[in-house]
Amino acid sequence: MSRRSWLLLASLYTTQYLGLGFFVVALVAILRQRGAGLDTVSLVYMLGLVWPLKALWAPAVDRFGMGWLGHYRGWLILTQSALVLLLLAIGGLDVIDDFGLVYTLCLLVALLSATQDIAVDGLACRLLTPAERGLGNGLQIAGGLIGNLVGGGVILMAYPQIGWTASLILLAAGTAISLFQLLGFREPRWERRRRDAGALAMRLLSFWRAPGSGRWLALLLLFPMGSGMAYAVMMPALIDAGWDLDRVGLVVNVSGSLAGLAAALATGWLMARVTRRAALIGAGLVQLAGILAVFLPVQDGTGALVGSIGVVLFFIGYNPAATVLATLMMDHAAPASPATDYTLQYSVNQFAAMATMSAAAALAASLGYAGVLALAAVTATAATWLALGYRRGRPAIHGAADLPA
Repeated sequence: MSRRSWLLLASLYTTQYLGLGFFVVALVAILRQRGAGLDTVSLVYMLGLVWPLKALWAPAVDRFGMGWLGHYRGWLILTQSALVLLLLAIGGLDVIDDFGLVYTLCLLVALLSATQDIAVDGLACRLLTPAERGLGNGLQIAGGLIGNLVGGGVILMAYPQIGWTASLILLAAGTAISLFQLLGFREPRWERRRRDAGALAMRLLSFWRAPGSGRWLALLLLFPMGSGMAYAVMMPALIDAGWDLDRVGLVVNVSGSLAGLAAALATGWLMARVTRRAALIGAGLVQLAGILAVFLPVQDGTGALVGSIGVVLFFIGYNPAATVLATLMMDHAAPASPATDYTLQYSVNQFAAMATMSAAAALAASLGYAGVLALAAVTATAATWLALGYRRGRPAIHGAADLPA
């Protein structure tokens, strides 16, 4: 793949999180600072529920193109342009006095960013060769971390000095970077087997009927559960240990994100040099080690340095698993419906992670932080054991060249 295409994918995977990352993280802090109630704050967290639902309209992105603009390129230009305009519009409103309108527009941002992600995943499935998918998905995970780091961290840090309007202008400007890249990009022409929207919608069910899909579904569900449980108890454990918000933000959102970024890129590089099965097993073992490292910050009396090391090790352990799973999702996507197949698998994976995080927070009241972490370690061990039997889907099932198991 060309250097320009690599830069475009890296940019798209980063800028799609800028606005949403700001709203889900920074908007919560801003609202509380200005006296908003917890019921209002809870509505902001609901914006994150849009992404796991995007499989419902992924078939439309696969089916309908934009004529001369290109199929996925057309969707990306449309969504990226709308995101820039929405961010500028939100910047002209007052976050408290106009909260109803602000929230409605933020919901549109979540919908558009989710649709943009469907389109970029479809484009990536088309552009990346099997050997390039590891690095491509390493860029995807790294881009998400950078987007959240900038949108939810850097802009929030600048907010007291520059204010609401300037913050949204900066977010819009950052999002527009990808738009300018898209204007200079020409989507390759490839053979497309025309399928109507109904047939693509049925793909949401038929995808799971192929032989071997049961084990793959179990892997998609199990792998995020262990890390989800560990993350759910890590944050409150740090607060209970007396960490102030500045330290939590620095260690988790900055140090953790940077460590996870490096781990994701390293995993993507390694995936071109090992078999898919070996990568999945290795990711499971590294994830287990990261979960066990969370025992460090949750133990009473643990110093700040040791606790920080535990947090960083968790992010180093989690992101390789996310990168490997994302790569295998591309492997399992058929050429006729790449965006639909990839998004379907991603949604299942995200639902499992979110549900487990919610359950873990409730279980902590009865099991304690250590009990939840022990359960997370058992779940991660089960996922790794299941990975031992992983075999790549057959070409007749998934419509792509087979890869070494």
